[in-house]
Amino acid sequence: MFLETRAIVLRVVPHRDHRAVLRAYTEGSGLRTYIVRTGRRSRQALFGPLERVVLSFEERGDRDLQMLREFRLEKPYLNMSGDMRRTAVLLFLQELLVQMVQEESSDPELYGFLDRSLDRLDRSSDLEHFPLDFLIGISRQMGFGPEPPGPEADHFDLREGVFLGSSAIQHGDSVPPPLALVLAGVLREGGTRPRLSPTERRDLLDILLRYFGLHVPGLGELRSPRVLHQVLS
Repeated sequence: MFLETRAIVLRVVPHRDHRAVLRAYTEGSGLRTYIVRTGRRSRQALFGPLERVVLSFEERGDRDLQMLREFRLEKPYLNMSGDMRRTAVLLFLQELLVQMVQEESSDPELYGFLDRSLDRLDRSSDLEHFPLDFLIGISRQMGFGPEPPGPEADHFDLREGVFLGSSAIQHGDSVPPPLALVLAGVLREGGTRPRLSPTERRDLLDILLRYFGLHVPGLGELRSPRVLHQVLS
């Protein structure tokens, strides 16, 4: 049976005989793995980091790897090429998603969130805050988003994802003020989002990645944040 689906390229690994193994997050089936003939350089360019493509393939239930028959670029990036800052954010998202996205089932809402986020990254003029917004957004999309703070709650509990008073936290996985209050300001919906200093952005990104490490099974240490901190400072 021949199928067609929109997909986001997560990783391409060279195989042999001008072929490669493509791991992609698809709109119709979640995480999938394909064999693709690359050959010409122009075809290889279609499978850059987080490119959005349309894949046509024959579904064979007796195979773990499906062979792609046709593929085309769906939404080319307009502002990514030559933009070091935008590309650094893109590579950060790629490294994160390769580890986070493991579900082999359709999730149209998650796919839509990723698609809109990549559109926004391509045209955004506020790249400095984009990584934080993305982390908060995808955590909510995947069901472990931090809860907004209540009154007199000035510490953030990384294990539970809630703000509490200092006396209510009985472990070391927490964020104290003033950084917890900065995070609270970012999480509040409605109103004007606070502008953060480079140091606050860096510290919040590190805190959120620590939070992700507690809530995403198998999430290892990422290498891209170091570059991200440098180019966005």
